[in-house]
Amino acid sequence: MKTPNKSTVSTLILLVVSIGICLLAGLLGSFFTAPGIPVWYAGLIKPALTPPAWVFAPVWTTLYILMGISLFLVLQSDGKKQDVRVCLFLFGLQLVLNVLWSFFFFGLHSALLGLICLIALFILVLGTAIQFFRISRNASLLLIPYLIWLCIAGYLNTAIFILNPV
Repeated sequence: MKTPNKSTVSTLILLVVSIGICLLAGLLGSFFTAPGIPVWYAGLIKPALTPPAWVFAPVWTTLYILMGISLFLVLQSDGKKQDVRVCLFLFGLQLVLNVLWSFFFFGLHSALLGLICLIALFILVLGTAIQFFRISRNASLLLIPYLIWLCIAGYLNTAIFILNPV
């Protein structure tokens, strides 16, 4: 049996760290989300097309894994250092906004702040995907499911804001 070389091991470690960073963002967001679900969120009027509650955890977990693989592909690329730095900055910023959305929506119980944050997050993820495309087409394509889910989240957040006036 052939033993993996040092390069293979470091590549695998980079992949695991890239995915881990994204899953960590999800974990941080869940600290705000989990307590708000059984009481506040459960009591909200929701739109007819709200997915069942069990859908959210596997979808977000999948999205964080895809985001991590996308990050890994950019880190592994031969792109110009300045372009990679811009990608990493945008990616990091969108992760921060991702966590902030959970804080605004579930932590502060504010559909309005959540919606504002979500719009900024969508724009930032779109910009990140465009920037990633310059480095790795596959990295950019892996962000498309995230953008689609953000549209669904935008629909839900907007409807909740409208249906539940403060």
